[in-house]
Amino acid sequence: MAAIEQKMSAPGFWDNGESARGVVEKLKTLKSVIDPVNDLLKRLGDLRAMNELGVEAGDQATLAEAAAEAAKFAAELERLELRTLLSGPLDAGNCYFSIHAGAGGTESCDWAEMLLRMYLRYFERNGFEASEIDRVDGEEAGVRSVTLHVRGPYAYGYLSCERGPHRLVRISPYDANKRRHTSFAAADVLPELADIEIAVDWDKDVREDTYRSGGAGGQNVNKVSSAIRLTHLATGIVVQCQNERSQHQNRAEARKMLQAKLYQHEQAKRDAELAKMYGQKGEIAFGHQIRSYVLYPYQLVRDERTELKATNTADVLDGQVQPFIDAMLRLRLKQNSAKPAEGGA
Repeated sequence: MAAIEQKMSAPGFWDNGESARGVVEKLKTLKSVIDPVNDLLKRLGDLRAMNELGVEAGDQATLAEAAAEAAKFAAELERLELRTLLSGPLDAGNCYFSIHAGAGGTESCDWAEMLLRMYLRYFERNGFEASEIDRVDGEEAGVRSVTLHVRGPYAYGYLSCERGPHRLVRISPYDANKRRHTSFAAADVLPELADIEIAVDWDKDVREDTYRSGGAGGQNVNKVSSAIRLTHLATGIVVQCQNERSQHQNRAEARKMLQAKLYQHEQAKRDAELAKMYGQKGEIAFGHQIRSYVLYPYQLVRDERTELKATNTADVLDGQVQPFIDAMLRLRLKQNSAKPAEGGA
């Protein structure tokens, strides 16, 4: 970490903005690992001193306070231990996070927008930065699809736990007869490839189309064909970006997204386990959901993979999804630990 800080203080470091931002993000990732450890070590010392003081003085109030602090310490230590499970080569980096409405028209588009708000609140709570890359609004309400660029330590590792269809059961606000409806929307995530280059001949391998952006923005966004759509001819993979104000910025962002998708495509062909994980998104319909959010006739959020349940549905939809992510990390650890035993059976 000292070497990175020394590099940042060198003359001309900020001349290349993109390179400098990569170094800064690497430093933030290192700090996100080291600082919590140092903080816990300091708190452990304080906790021991508080407990010893309570024992020596026979002060029950101090002992009770030490016990309460010990419980908080144990919870934060567990969170830190769970982070150590994110040891994949891309887990610590940024990502592209997408939400797609399933079948069901306006109902599903509205649910997709509810999920978007939930994750934006989650990003805010956890110090992630999220910028909108592409968005297609629903015809009447909500969003048909949206893609975000999420920056922050372990963004990809955490959000990879959220990949798959999400199911909502509620009384529809769009139904005059107030009937119960079931809606689906799916989340997907791609790693940002900071240090991995995928060879692409942009002139021969990729078709580039330009078009006018459809979302809100200034006159350059809406009146100039600055949006970019890239199609990889060999695989048929398509990405698009319409968020930035210049065609050059949109092209650069779209190329990064395409390289990420091509990387995952190649990994899936070589690695059956990754192919299985990516396939969890499945069909955006009944029977494939990873999590159900029931708002009527009772209040319950249930993760179908870990079987974790929560009745505070309003809090979950306000971004409190970390317990579900932590539970998925524990499940992955359990599954990975069981593999050698199964292989030897």
